[in-house]
Amino acid sequence: MHWGDKINMITYPSFDELMNKADSPYTLVILTARRARQLNEGASELLGEYKSRKPVSKSLEEIASGKISYLRDLKEKQ
Repeated sequence: MHWGDKINMITYPSFDELMNKADSPYTLVILTARRARQLNEGASELLGEYKSRKPVSKSLEEIASGKISYLRDLKEKQ
């Protein structure tokens, strides 16, 4: 297996697909971490089937599918 093969194995969902769901990579990281923590603590899974079994990957799949989103508080920018 070549290094490029390993990269392709871990890129679902794609970064571009995920960035369509968040306004910045930092937002995506926070959203993913919070959801992964919820899954670790026993929260219900939102998809019927996952490609991965790890909570971080599952949370990324949920974000990509539109099951997880966020609401930006506009007051914090003022």
